[in-house]
Amino acid sequence: MKKVISMDEAISHIQDGMMIMIGGFLACGSPHKIIDAIIEKGVKDLTIIGNDTGFVDRGIGKLVVSGQAKKVIVSHIGTNKETGRLMNEGKLEVVLVPQGTLAEQVRAGGAGLGGVLTPIGVGTPVAEGKDHLIIDGKTYLLEKALKADVALIFGSKVDEKGNVYYHESTRNFNPLMATAAEKVIVEAEELVKVGELDPHLVMTPGLFVQYIVKP
Repeated sequence: MKKVISMDEAISHIQDGMMIMIGGFLACGSPHKIIDAIIEKGVKDLTIIGNDTGFVDRGIGKLVVSGQAKKVIVSHIGTNKETGRLMNEGKLEVVLVPQGTLAEQVRAGGAGLGGVLTPIGVGTPVAEGKDHLIIDGKTYLLEKALKADVALIFGSKVDEKGNVYYHESTRNFNPLMATAAEKVIVEAEELVKVGELDPHLVMTPGLFVQYIVKP
């Protein structure tokens, strides 16, 4: 299967109402060109899973500002004032999850697990309606695994089979999300031929990647 596709073809896989994961940490390592293309297409009612909602003009935050997200599942929203405003006005559902728990929920989704056990949130409003388990006398919450219809990630160097290298801090949530979606689309900063990417540098094997958007 040919993995290298145009931006238009990549965006055709993003439909109204989908749950999508978007890599990045405060927009570092986010697929900015794909995000811009989604905004241009006007896809709406998206549920977005990400570390944060970026900024008003960068990263996931642009989809919040454009009104295309109906729900976000993130670890913080403080760098994007529009997220807070829309949440307070009842126009955006925001689910705040501790960063480590969020990462583990995504990892569990990719590993085929039902969820993860964590003591974080026990005895707080976060625990309401969630299953509790007592193990060796300690109470844990069951936080269910997270999966998505599509994961949108960014790769610093990608070969034509979809093997991905992430440079330094751009790695963040991208490798986890690449395992936890039905389709994975990677925005390549640099696209190389098979064999040109040192196998020791591969952080996401091409097995997980369905499509590559070339620079």
